[in-house]
Amino acid sequence: MYLKRCSINLTAWPKQRITVLITDHLPDALKPVLERYWQRFQEGKLPSALQQRLEDQPGLLRELAQVWAASDYAATVCIQHPELLLALLDSGTLHHPLANDYQQQLSQLLCGAAESSESATTVSMDTLKQRLRLSQQQQMLRLIWRDVTHQASMRDTAAEVSRLAEAALDVTLDTLYQQAVAEYGVPIGARSGEPVRMVVIGMGKLGAGELNLSSDIDLMFAYPESGETTSENGKEPVTCQQFFLKLGQQLIDALDAVTADGFVFRVDMRLRPYGSEGVLVCSFDAMENYYQSQGRDWERYAMIKARAVAGDIKAGQELLQRLRPFSYRRYLDFSAIESLRAMKLQINKQVRKKGMDQDIKLGAGGIREVEFIVQALQMVHGGRDKRLQQESLYKAMDALVAGEYLSAETVQSLRNAYNFLRDLEHKLQGFANQQTQALPSSEQEQLRVAIGMGVPDLKNASWSTLLDVLEQHRAIVREHYRDVIQVDDEDDATRHDVDDAELLALWQQELSDEAAVAELQNLGFEQAEASWQTLCEFRQDRVFRTLPADSRQRFNRFMPLLLATLAHENTPSLGLERVMKLVAAVARRTAYLVLLSENPSAMRQFVQLCTASPFIADFMSKHPVLLDELLTVVRQPPEKSALQEELVQGLMRINEENFEEQMEFLRYFKQCHTLQVAAAQITGSMTVMKVSDYLTFTAEAILEQVLALCWQHLTRKHGYPVNSHDKHGEMDFVVIAYGKLGGIELSYLSDLDLVFVHDGTLEHDTVAAEGQKSINSREFYTRLAQRVITMLGTHTMSGKLYEVDMRLRPSGESGLLVTTLPAFENYQRKEAWTWEHQALVRSRAVAGSMAMAEQFESLRATLLSETRDIDRLAADVINMRKKMSDELTRKAGRKANQPAFVIKQGLGGIVDIEFIVQFMVLSQSQDCAGLTRYSDNMRILESAEQCELLSEQAIKNLMAAYLALRSTLHEFALQQTDASELSEEQCEATLAPLAESREQVAAIWQQVFAPYMESTESPPTGVPQ
Repeated sequence: MYLKRCSINLTAWPKQRITVLITDHLPDALKPVLERYWQRFQEGKLPSALQQRLEDQPGLLRELAQVWAASDYAATVCIQHPELLLALLDSGTLHHPLANDYQQQLSQLLCGAAESSESATTVSMDTLKQRLRLSQQQQMLRLIWRDVTHQASMRDTAAEVSRLAEAALDVTLDTLYQQAVAEYGVPIGARSGEPVRMVVIGMGKLGAGELNLSSDIDLMFAYPESGETTSENGKEPVTCQQFFLKLGQQLIDALDAVTADGFVFRVDMRLRPYGSEGVLVCSFDAMENYYQSQGRDWERYAMIKARAVAGDIKAGQELLQRLRPFSYRRYLDFSAIESLRAMKLQINKQVRKKGMDQDIKLGAGGIREVEFIVQALQMVHGGRDKRLQQESLYKAMDALVAGEYLSAETVQSLRNAYNFLRDLEHKLQGFANQQTQALPSSEQEQLRVAIGMGVPDLKNASWSTLLDVLEQHRAIVREHYRDVIQVDDEDDATRHDVDDAELLALWQQELSDEAAVAELQNLGFEQAEASWQTLCEFRQDRVFRTLPADSRQRFNRFMPLLLATLAHENTPSLGLERVMKLVAAVARRTAYLVLLSENPSAMRQFVQLCTASPFIADFMSKHPVLLDELLTVVRQPPEKSALQEELVQGLMRINEENFEEQMEFLRYFKQCHTLQVAAAQITGSMTVMKVSDYLTFTAEAILEQVLALCWQHLTRKHGYPVNSHDKHGEMDFVVIAYGKLGGIELSYLSDLDLVFVHDGTLEHDTVAAEGQKSINSREFYTRLAQRVITMLGTHTMSGKLYEVDMRLRPSGESGLLVTTLPAFENYQRKEAWTWEHQALVRSRAVAGSMAMAEQFESLRATLLSETRDIDRLAADVINMRKKMSDELTRKAGRKANQPAFVIKQGLGGIVDIEFIVQFMVLSQSQDCAGLTRYSDNMRILESAEQCELLSEQAIKNLMAAYLALRSTLHEFALQQTDASELSEEQCEATLAPLAESREQVAAIWQQVFAPYMESTESPPTGVPQ
């Protein structure tokens, strides 16, 4: 396939020549051009075998004419080097994709050029360049041929050019490295003591594997660590920096230099750290330090496509993994759009200045805008959604659809437009093997490009038709670009529907104190002086005064919009006080402010929620990463299955060995859903029952995945535990929820009351494979429980998932961490107190083995349905209620008068209702089996009504009171911080609407327990507070 000029036997054409080039399938206007090519072709010295092929294959002649019509470069190669065309025909590769072993073939070609038969280390640079360029011409002819005759798609051509470049880079680098080692010795890392190799990082379209027919290749050179060479011939060592600098210079020269045979690839090194002024090659540490401390926004964009393409690929991949956080931030990063918008504005200025409106890459609706759309969304969301961390634009498009960032229809229209634009780009570049995206001005070249595109077909190729199709695609791109990047005629004030001009002067302290206060008063700030003082103190704070210029500029954009948005609230001064907590928290991470500036709906919701709830303001100031959740509004809680699927998919995108990242994602999942449900409650779109359902479903989904991750970790380490039936391979472990989780009544700050039950045997160790450490099966389940508690309760930079309370397990804090089902049953029958049976009413299996969950539910029903001494049961319940009331009131001290305590623990409060329900279950389940079916109070009360345990009105009163009390408690939680304490007047105002409900509950308590009170101490008396 690869030709050595010296081995070709060239003969002249025989006397009888082919005199006609078949052109009937092409426009007549091009016949003179093709005839000139044909005449020059005939005048040359050509291999006889090529003549014979052309005589025997009319189809080949037709293709030849079509290729020449579309590419002056291809015609010139055929005329000057007909042997290259013959070699392609002989090898059978002219009409087929690039062989996967091209790199090996190229290596053999260079080895054959060596002056020594023993190695390739003595090949001269001139010979190396010549062989590379002849091979490149041959491959370019093949690529253009397949592209113009539509035997290869645009994507196929781009992928082949990329593989061609990678092979040329890798083989040439290896050849030059061997020569450099012979001269200087092997470079050795000072830290590792191991040989180090250079890494070639492909940027741009090379990194994406989507090179144009005549692309530059954007490269960066790096090496793993500092050190120096060592050699056996006693030469003076050189540093790794010097060694690889020389190697990089030689590599560029070998590929980029223009000789009589042309060039291989134009090499552009300007994307390296510090650009043209930076060193040509640097160590991994130096590169990482640069991007951490000095990397610019456009470099974040460029690094998205970075990929190791030659040299030490493995080391290169490790380097890029270290650099990935530079492009992909952990939070939703709308500053990426701001940066790309600024870059595009600069491009537009150059386009206008240079008259490049018709440039299909940089012009409006061109290739760059498609790339900006996709890469903007990659940079915004890619830190969290690793599916978007793709070098390839096409793979990134697929990920955008999978993640529902863009609709399938939008992506398909962008893909179609991009395919057409890139296909046209190939035809423009393939015409003369020049890197250009400008539409031709001469009529003849326009026609030839139209022929290459086949628009509308070869014979009737039309430039005007091509322009019509081009404009349709560019219009689609322009529309989607405006939608995503938000480049339009509207400024921030218009999009936010506010007037921010005067407020910018206020924020920048250009107004006097009196004028500023007056302006705030005009906007409706109820405490204008205090608000002005808040703003002044923030600007005087050291954090703000030391911000870089670009961060200050973002504040100048954000603060007027914030103040104007606050003016729409009833209490803007209160809102400002709460909002500034978050603003202060993110002062050095102003990308969060960009998110709100870019999204008016998010800004309005942010202001509304913080003004309405100090809980949310405090929550978001601790977790500002959640701000992006304000882009969506949840009206109804998702189905539990949807939450489970969302969490599973998120964890699947994380390396299963990355425990820390799993912990962070779990916390983010919980926090974002907590914020969403709180926002829904504040806006009135979700009832207290739905709120509790949502929070409970979220906790269950998390528990399931935490348990699965812990099981996966321990089974990889210790193998599988054996159960009581001497079987292994399945998880014989179930998580039992008590309290609010068990009763499906979780609130925002609830602990998780858990009990762990297993079926591991004490007689057998785990069944372990080679490399695993076997432990006792029961010990395995103890470690499983410990790891679950650790994952749930460990503090990370994002806080903790849940506080876990294990005190309801058999024997409480003195009991085993995990228990078997028989042991649990034995304890409940022989040792458990009445209050433990009360707690069992609100228990249910929430995660783990389905079979064991069913066994537990059956056992629970049996235990609750046992016949009991009702007098004794009632006495225990009444006494426990009094003891609880006395003890908790004593511990609460002054807070015993606060609404949160009274609503829950006071007379006629939530606990009274719960005790009534539990008493009915324990006393009546043997006659009313429906009481044991559910663990939540509302459905138990419905079952009690069906069994006629209380009057219909009494049940309705209990249910209404329970909902009212819980709803008030939820709302109160959103309005108060832990440290807040209401005045006596505020307490009375909060509790007054609940007085009637609590009186009804107290009356029902008397009705239920009055028959049993003669022999017991009475519960606290008095009217509800």
